[in-house]
Amino acid sequence: MNRVTGQLSTHTAVVAIGKESVGKSQLITSLTQKPAYSSNFRGTTVACETYRDGDSTFVDTPGILRQSDSVTTATVLNRLPETDTVLLVVQATHIDEDLAELLPLVQGKRGVVAVTFWDKVRAKAEAIEVLERLRQSSGIGFIPVDARHLSASDRVQILEALSSPGTFTQESIPERIDWRIEPSPTLLEHRYWGPIGAILLLLLPAIIAVGTANALAGFVEPLVQGLVKPLVEQLNPLPSLLREILVGRYGLVTMGPLLFVWAIPTIVLYALFLGAYKASGLIDRITVAMHPLMLPFGLTGRDLVRVIMGFGCNVPAVINTRACSSCSRGTCISAIAFGSACSYQFGATLGVFAAAKLPYLVIPYLLYLTVTTLLYTRLTAPKKARSPLNKLLVEGRSFLEFPRPIAVWREARSTLSQFFLQAIPIFLGITIIASLLDWLGILSLLSGVLRPVMGLFRLPAEAALPVVLASIRKDGILLFTEPDVVGALTPLQILTAVYLAGVILPCLVTLLTIVREVSWRFALKLLSQQVVAAVSFSLLLAWGSALFEHLMTTLLICVINPLQ
Repeated sequence: MNRVTGQLSTHTAVVAIGKESVGKSQLITSLTQKPAYSSNFRGTTVACETYRDGDSTFVDTPGILRQSDSVTTATVLNRLPETDTVLLVVQATHIDEDLAELLPLVQGKRGVVAVTFWDKVRAKAEAIEVLERLRQSSGIGFIPVDARHLSASDRVQILEALSSPGTFTQESIPERIDWRIEPSPTLLEHRYWGPIGAILLLLLPAIIAVGTANALAGFVEPLVQGLVKPLVEQLNPLPSLLREILVGRYGLVTMGPLLFVWAIPTIVLYALFLGAYKASGLIDRITVAMHPLMLPFGLTGRDLVRVIMGFGCNVPAVINTRACSSCSRGTCISAIAFGSACSYQFGATLGVFAAAKLPYLVIPYLLYLTVTTLLYTRLTAPKKARSPLNKLLVEGRSFLEFPRPIAVWREARSTLSQFFLQAIPIFLGITIIASLLDWLGILSLLSGVLRPVMGLFRLPAEAALPVVLASIRKDGILLFTEPDVVGALTPLQILTAVYLAGVILPCLVTLLTIVREVSWRFALKLLSQQVVAAVSFSLLLAWGSALFEHLMTTLLICVINPLQ
C-alpha cells in the first residue's frame, strides 16, 4: 500500500462480490475515483464494470441474488485465480443474512469484508465492538463504511486491508450479531395500491422520455432535413449501388437523421430516468411490488423492469437479462422482442398516427400491445417459471435516498454505452443490408409475395412493404405515412397495420443481440413463436374489432329505427 498515492503497491485484481443494492458500485467508484468501462469477465459472457486505479484493477460483478440460479456469480467465482483478492460487500443492516449467504461462496479465496450502510447502525453502542469481534474470530478485515460518503481515511483503511487480505475459511463464518434494520415502508408496499403505484412509476419514464424526445424531434427534424438535403443532391450522381447505400430510400444519409433526431434523445432521457430509479433504490421497491402480479405470466418483478427498459432500446434490455433466473430469462427475452416497442418503433408508430390525424389511437395501441404481450408470455413461459412458489430474484426492501447526479450518471452510462457501442454499429450495418436488398429488388419481391396475404388482415396490398421493412428495421413503419397508404386506411386498419408491423418479428438488431446472448437455436424458436402469436393477435384485432363494430352499428340501428 502506497500511503502517498493511496494505491495498492503491486498489480492486484480486486473482485467485488455482494448482493444487489449493497453499494458495491458506489464503493468502488469512491475507492478508485475513476470512471468505469464495461467488459466481459475473462472470456465469459458476464458483463462487469472494470475500474483501473494505477496498477490495480477493481471489478464490479453483477449483484448476487438470494437463492438465485443465475449463472453470473458462479461464473465469476469459478474464474478467480489464486492471485485475485475478493472485496466482499455486505450490508450492516442485514449483516447476519449477508454473511451466511455470501461467505460460503468465497471459501478458499483471499480478501476483506466491507460493511456498507454503516450510518444506519452507527448509533448502536456495540457496533464497533461487533466488528472487532468479527475480525478476531475470522482473521478477516471488516471495514465499516458509508459508500455514498466515503472519507479519505475510510479509503486508506480499505486499501491497506486489501494489501494484506486474509483467507476465507469455514471458520470465517462468525456467530450471529442478531440485529436487523428494515427500511420504512411506503405506498409501494401496500397490498393493493403498491402494484398500481409501481405500474405508474414504470410507465412514467417511458411516457415522459418518448413524449419529450418526440416533441424535440418534431422541432429539430425539419432543420436537420434542411441540412441533409443539399448533401443528398451532391451524392445523387454516384454509381447506383453506392448511391442506394448512402442516399437511397433506406440509405445512411437518408435514414441517419431518424437515428440522431428520434432515437438518441429517447435513449438518453430514458437511461437517465432509470438511472435515477436505480440510484435512489426505487427500482428495487418497484420490483418487489410487481413480483406477485408477474408470476402467473412466467416473469418476475425484475424481468418486468427489463421489459420496460426495452421501450428505450431492446439491446441493453436483452443484455441485462444475463442476471435473470435461468427459468425466466427466455420468457423475459421473448417479452422484450415481442412487446417492448423501442424508440424507433414507438416513435414511428406515433408518426403514423399523427400523419393520419388520429393521435388518440396510441391509447388502444398500447393497451392491446400490453394485453397481447402478457398473453404471449403466459402461453410460452415454462411451467416452473409460473409457479406461485417461485420466490427467486426478490430481495427485501431497499433504503430510499435522493439520487445524486454522479450516481444517476453512473447507472445511466452503462445503458448508453451498450446503445452507442453495440446497437448503433448493428443499426448502420442493417441500413446497408436494407439498401442492398432494396437495390436488388428483394424487398419489392417480398412485398409482392405478401400483397395477397394482407387481405387476411383486412389491409390493402400497399401495406406489405412497410410490414416487410419493419421486420428488418422498426422505423420501416413510417412507410405507412405515405399519402397513398395512410389516406386509404380506416382507423382500425391503421391500428392493425402498425401492430402487425411492430410485432411480427424483432428487428435485426435485436435478433442478432439475442443470438449473441443465447444461441441461434433459441432465436429461431423465438421467431417461430412470435410469428404465430403476431399473426393470431393481428387477425383477432382486424376481424374481432370489425365484428364488434358491425354488431354495435346493428344495435344502434335496431334502437334508433323504432324511435323514429
